Amino acid sequence: GTVLSGPDYFPLLAPVGAMPAHMFIASPAGGGESMHLMYLMSVAAAQRSIDLAAAYFVPDELMRDQLLQARERGVRIRILVPGKHIDSDTVRRASRGMWGELLAAGVEIHEYQPTMMHSKLLIVDGELVSVGSTNFDSRSFRLNDEASLNVYDQHFAREMTAVFERDLQHTVRYDYAAWHARTLGEKLAEQVVRPIVSQL
Repeated sequence: GTVLSGPDYFPLLAPVGAMPAHMFIASPAGGGESMHLMYLMSVAAAQRSIDLAAAYFVPDELMRDQLLQARERGVRIRILVPGKHIDSDTVRRASRGMWGELLAAGVEIHEYQPTMMHSKLLIVDGELVSVGSTNFDSRSFRLNDEASLNVYDQHFAREMTAVFERDLQHTVRYDYAAWHARTLGEKLAEQVVRPIVSQL
């Protein structure tokens, strides 16, 4: 019945280093929407660029709308996802089924080729870097226990952008023509998994 608050529980910490940072924690038990809101606000605030690496990229409708609005503002969006090496073919099918509108709007989607990729990285406008356990999907945003650290530092953002671009050298870009040319079997498989997208 005692509220754990005040300096006895949360003493003032001395600053360490020169990079402002902000830890986001989300779980179904508390703060389940905070991660989703942080990603939405980051995408909505973007003016120049969004670089995203996600082991699982299954954005909900609200997130897809924000990405499309960012493209309308002229924001360059590059998304790095696993290629054929992925630990969930269901996620891969569900993800690819959503790419059409994004690709048509000019979002770049790159599939990583050498091996499985499990990175989770967001870089916005060369100002914000978010790294942690959070995937770009409803399960991470609303169901899982996740933690992401946001760092607000241009130098660090440049370093992480260089890492992102090195990874891009090992990808194949997936374009709208390839998406439109999917086989009937691929399209049917995407429809089969669509009802469970919110659980992925």
